[in-house]
Amino acid sequence: MNNNQSETNQGNILIVDDTPENLQVLSATLSDRGYKVRGVIKGQMAIRAAKSAPPDLILLDIRMPEMDGYEVCERLKADPQTRDIPIIFISALDEVLDKVKAFKAGGVDYITKPFQVEEVLARVENQLMICRLSQKLQEQNQQLQQEIQERLKAEKEAEAASHAKSEFLANMSHELRTPLNAILGFTQVMSRDLQLNTEQREYLGIINRSGEHLLELINDVLDLSKIEAGLISLYESSFDLYRLLDNLEEMFQIKADQKNLQLIFSIPSNVPQYVKADAKKLRICLINLLGNAIKFTDYGSVTLRVASSHSSVISDQSQRITDTRQWTLNFEVEDTGYGIAPSEIPRLFDAFIQTETGKRSAEGTGLGLTITRKFTQLMGGDITVRSVLGEGTSFKFSIKIEDGDSDQVVEKPLRRVIGIQSNQESYRILVVDDTQENRLLLVKLLEPIGFEVREAENGSEAVKLWESWQPHLIWMDTRMPILNGLEATRQIRIKEQEMEIESQNISSSAKISSSTIIIALTASAFEERRGEILAAGSYDFIRKPFTEEVIFEKIREYLGVAYIYEDLPQSQKKHRRVNPIDPTSDLFFLTELSKIPQSWVAQLYQAANEVNEDLVFQLIKQLPDKNSDLTEALMDLLNDFRLDIIVRITQAVINNHL
Repeated sequence: MNNNQSETNQGNILIVDDTPENLQVLSATLSDRGYKVRGVIKGQMAIRAAKSAPPDLILLDIRMPEMDGYEVCERLKADPQTRDIPIIFISALDEVLDKVKAFKAGGVDYITKPFQVEEVLARVENQLMICRLSQKLQEQNQQLQQEIQERLKAEKEAEAASHAKSEFLANMSHELRTPLNAILGFTQVMSRDLQLNTEQREYLGIINRSGEHLLELINDVLDLSKIEAGLISLYESSFDLYRLLDNLEEMFQIKADQKNLQLIFSIPSNVPQYVKADAKKLRICLINLLGNAIKFTDYGSVTLRVASSHSSVISDQSQRITDTRQWTLNFEVEDTGYGIAPSEIPRLFDAFIQTETGKRSAEGTGLGLTITRKFTQLMGGDITVRSVLGEGTSFKFSIKIEDGDSDQVVEKPLRRVIGIQSNQESYRILVVDDTQENRLLLVKLLEPIGFEVREAENGSEAVKLWESWQPHLIWMDTRMPILNGLEATRQIRIKEQEMEIESQNISSSAKISSSTIIIALTASAFEERRGEILAAGSYDFIRKPFTEEVIFEKIREYLGVAYIYEDLPQSQKKHRRVNPIDPTSDLFFLTELSKIPQSWVAQLYQAANEVNEDLVFQLIKQLPDKNSDLTEALMDLLNDFRLDIIVRITQAVINNHL
């Protein structure tokens, strides 16, 4: 064992095996890798050793005298002192039932003898990595809760601390987003490993979902601060409203099913499909309201209703008359949940205020409704609430939109970068970040693809590496000791100008095109840093936590790299509506169906109410040719899976004839 390995403890491992030879091999191998190893030959000895000095991981044989590995594992998992220690079974038993029994006992992995040393090392390192990431996530969660409590206390002590609060939140953004960037990023890196088993992928999913939840809580606090500071703006673009609603329905259907709730999305056919608005803010509003509705409803239903109305706005731009249709979209989220006491409604939209029901749930920050109201007002509308304690609650809000351009709404194919196409330049990329985990994350993302990558842990090192290595692109963290990223970028730009002036007298445009691409990495969520970052000489910037898609797309955009992609499975989910029916559909259906024999209408109602799609299809096909418009409209509803509309309109016709 070399000096570095002896000085660095990679983790404490307890090996339990009644065969001394196996103990010796595993102990020697793991010790050489820097692990501190203990070995015992009996199950009872293993239990005592784990209690006296809990290890980070246990390698456990199954067949042992007196007490086998299954019983040892079960007893360790039953003891609060040792139940969280991950256990990897190592056994000559290779039957499926043996492995299933091992996992049921509480094991996290299973290695079959005779084993390969590299396999054991890989599985050990993988489990310890998951443990470290989970522990870091828990620490960040505790830190976040502490920060929120401190902020609540500050709010009570001084209302006039608005500016100081924004400063504090900017720092909190950096301190929390930086480790979250590593946690969420490495889950993406590890998910690329084809050797991961189902259980390991499940653990990665847990880490990722927990990290995303932390990020949502952080963003709630930051969004409110930016709203109060006047830093939130509308970012309107054309998008597919149907797709947004379908995605939300799919997202919340799982949560509704878990609570045996009926989730109903009621969207009339006259609601436009392509609209122009701030899709992100609308999505946040609906997620906040639907999430609360499901959270505070134990039985019954949660319903989202959407309605629309429009008017034409004529404007004269450069003597050209344009006629733009403006819409008002009205949303209602209604539940059959606990309801809200009348005394709590006046302060319902205040920041950090939760109802008694909300406090009992012990979830959230108390900011969701505050942000929803601010966003709806920013989008030209407002929100109201109606509630009866013990019966349910209804939130209504409206926003202003315009007709969207369907040509701008293009669904991108699902694919992942796996390499660089041949016959291209060898691209050099410099990663600059004072946090080792963030540097390692980018290295692990970029090197396997084919990029040449080097690292620097502060701006001063970055400038020196730029001079000697001349990278094509630099990922530059903005906040670092010794020399921060903005100042390092300024120095590189100055040196570029000096070098070019010395070499030859060239135009400023040529100097810009030959400069190194520098993209800033920032953990700040505040827009006012954008101007400062670009003014320093950065071409662009991205915020942490980032995704691998954003990293590869920025490299492609600025360096022109041609990638090799791996196609990912496409979503099989169909749109709610592809061809919207005429806005006068209700009147049309009532008029046309009143001409049809009522016995046929009753049969259609019965078939739709029983969700018998085949019978509905057969009945529609019975309509004569002279009713082709009605036939086409009903088939559109059937193809759109809107049997609920068929039930409603046929029931209305039947009631009118009673």
